[in-house]
Formats: sequence, structure tokens, C-alpha cells
Amino acid sequence: MASLNYKHLRYFWMVAKTGSIARAATQLHLTPQSISGQLTEFADSLGVELFRRVGRRLELTETGWRILRHAEDIFSAGDALLETVRDQSATSATAFRVGVSDSVSKTVACRLVAPALTLADPIRLVCREGRLAALLADLAVHKLDLIIADRPMPSHLSVRGFNHLLGESDLAVFGAPALAARLDGAFPACLNGVPLLLPGEDFAVHARLMRWLHEYVPRLHVLGEFDDSAMIKAFGQSGAGLFFAPGAIAQHICAQYGVVMLGAIPSLREQVYAITSERRLKHPATQAISQAARETLAG
Repeated sequence: MASLNYKHLRYFWMVAKTGSIARAATQLHLTPQSISGQLTEFADSLGVELFRRVGRRLELTETGWRILRHAEDIFSAGDALLETVRDQSATSATAFRVGVSDSVSKTVACRLVAPALTLADPIRLVCREGRLAALLADLAVHKLDLIIADRPMPSHLSVRGFNHLLGESDLAVFGAPALAARLDGAFPACLNGVPLLLPGEDFAVHARLMRWLHEYVPRLHVLGEFDDSAMIKAFGQSGAGLFFAPGAIAQHICAQYGVVMLGAIPSLREQVYAITSERRLKHPATQAISQAARETLAG
């Protein structure tokens, strides 16, 4: 087989990233016909099928996915080289890009990431927040170095990634003092008929929490479900209802939001994972995050 044509590889990479020949042509300032022809030549030279057409969309084949991962490594290294050349006056600080899933407590995420900012070799933190699926897509194309999530990476995704359990905490119930003062009985019987603010289905603990509530709270009153942990606490702080959060940071939650802790649920454990593209946590920043998790999270 002839040597690799890097121009063809870049065209393939751009089509895979944008999802269509037309969008790739716009990015590369070429005609769609030119891109299509170059892709055909590239596939023929490799002797493999890179894409399959599904309706009007192009989907990568399994071989295409493998080639894309190598292409990402190649062009990421090239971009890093160009960045170094362009900025000779840059400090030694390098970007460390962290994605935080919406379902992870922002207080927990902050406590885990903060030690990475005090390393001997400085880093420049780039933090992104969103749903896990979108963050995993960014990890796949090396836009993120690490994701903090409340669940491991789904096994069915074609993303090269590794799960690292950082720790876990039991779930606790919190509420504004005025609402807590109106409760009757011991925990958890006092939750009967009380408005509850629940984590949405994007939270890994959602299904287990619902089973627990149906078992221990016969008169269940769900006022709302939320996909963002900060939004839950904001509504809880206003007195709209009781909410659930990691017991490991109960003291901080009570102080920051002016709420009280009503009880803990030891049988419900909320886990925190780091998801990376490396099998072992080798980067000093990821090691610092792992150490912070052992100190922050119970269990």
C-alpha cells in the first residue's frame, strides 16, 4: 500500500467531524464534488469502506471510527505544535480541559478540581458543563482531558474512554428551615405529603431514589424534577420543597443555601467518576483530582 496521503486524511477527518460532505466543503473552501472525489480516492487507497449512507446522513463504519481516532491524535498533535510556534512568549501553563456533567454537584466538582490549580507546574483550567453524552463527544475528539460524572461511560458508545471511580457519598435530604419546621414525625416518615424536588432522569441515582421513595413515602408529593443540580438547590433554598444532595458536603450545603439537613439515606449512594481517554491517571492534574476525591467523598 502507498504511503498515507495526509491531505486525504484531513478531508476524511473534516467530513467525519461535520457529519456531511457539504459542511466539510464549506469549512475547507472546496466544492462538495472535490471532497467526494478525494474521499473515494482515500477509501480506495486504503481498501476499506469509511462511511455508509443512512438516508441523507453519512455514518462512519467501524473501520472509519478506528481511523478517525488515529486522525484525531495526528491533527491534535499538529495543532499543539502550531500553538507552540505561534506563541513563543507563552508561559509554561498548559490548558487542562474538564467537563462536568449537569448531574454532578457543582460544590463537589469544585472541590475535586481546585487542587489541580495549585500544582508545581501551573495549568490553565478550561471547564465545560453539559450533559454527559455531549461531553463524551468532546472527549472523543480530544476537546476534553477529563469528565466528572455521576456514572461510568455507557458501554455501547463508540468512544475510547476509561472509567475511574473517584468515590461515593450517601444521599441526604435538605430543606429551608421554615418548611422543615412544619414536618411531622421522624425521618423518613416526615416526608409524607411534603413537596419534593427530585433529580431528573439524567441523574444516575434517579431510578434508585424513586424506588426508595415509593417504599418509604406512601403519600408521595413530587413538586418537580430537575436536570441541573444547582437549580434543585436554588428551588430548595426558596422553600419550594425538600431536595436531595450528597451527604458528604452537607455542612457546606447548609451554610451556603441556608437550609437544614433532615436525614441521610445510607442505602442510596451517589457515585462520582472521572472519565478519561487514558487507562491510568497519569496527568498530575488528574492525580490531584483523584486525591481530592478521597478526601472529599465518604466511603
